[in-house]
Amino acid sequence: MSDNRNFISGKSKYLYVLILLSFIAVICAAFSMTDSAGFDIARREVLLRRIGHELLLLSGDSISRVLPVNKIAENEYQIRFEKELTFQPGLLVNTIRRLLAKDPLASDYVVNVLNSGNSSVAYGYAISKNKKDEIVACIGRVQPKARYMINIKFKPTGVNITKKGYILGSLPFLAFVGFIFLRAIKPRRAILNDQRANVFTLGSVLFDAKERQLVINKKVIDLTGTETRLLLIFALSPNQTIERSRLQKEIWEDEGVIVGRSLDMFISKLRKKLELDPNINIVVIRSKGYKLEYR
Repeated sequence: MSDNRNFISGKSKYLYVLILLSFIAVICAAFSMTDSAGFDIARREVLLRRIGHELLLLSGDSISRVLPVNKIAENEYQIRFEKELTFQPGLLVNTIRRLLAKDPLASDYVVNVLNSGNSSVAYGYAISKNKKDEIVACIGRVQPKARYMINIKFKPTGVNITKKGYILGSLPFLAFVGFIFLRAIKPRRAILNDQRANVFTLGSVLFDAKERQLVINKKVIDLTGTETRLLLIFALSPNQTIERSRLQKEIWEDEGVIVGRSLDMFISKLRKKLELDPNINIVVIRSKGYKLEYR
């Protein structure tokens, strides 16, 4: 029984470490995913600025600037220009398609070219990884020179958000599972079989403190009040040394008289009643006290 408890205790430590490491791994994964998402966003903005640069070159402008890219919504960006430009829809579609092919999460998106003055749509189209869903029209008409803004809205992939939500959402569950495991394998000293802490399992012996009884191999053995109080102290601290002074104080102090030999006498009586189970015994710890041992 002692080896059993040592095994369970060791197993508890390993599980505790495993759960702790899993918890740390989940936290690291969540933060790593956040960093990865931040990198992807920064890289996408560079691609968008590159799109603006190449559109200016197609318009014959190699001097004016592409203004800072604005993120106007969760998955929508706006490319702005310092000066007016003109564009051919076919070249615009191909240029944006070619550059966004470098963004693995940009397989579906909608492009709208807006007039800066009133935000009206001068040209627009939709790209999809499913070619049947693409909407591209009027690609042969050259647009007049004007101040334009280009809005590109990407279809949410849900990959990062879902994974991040799944990982962070799993933390409470992981903590709950860890709590259940640790409770389930908690070293069992004296297992209480009811809420009043009156019944203990000590090896194959059932000790009912309320009824003052031992049940050993289906045989019921009655205990006196003093024997019950004495065994209860041992049952609450199995395999631990209990000092003689503590036993004498807790058993006889209220009666006003402490007799040294009384403790030895009641220990002897308890041993005799427990001897039906050879795996349980009250042993003397020299110069210290007694210990209830069972396997």
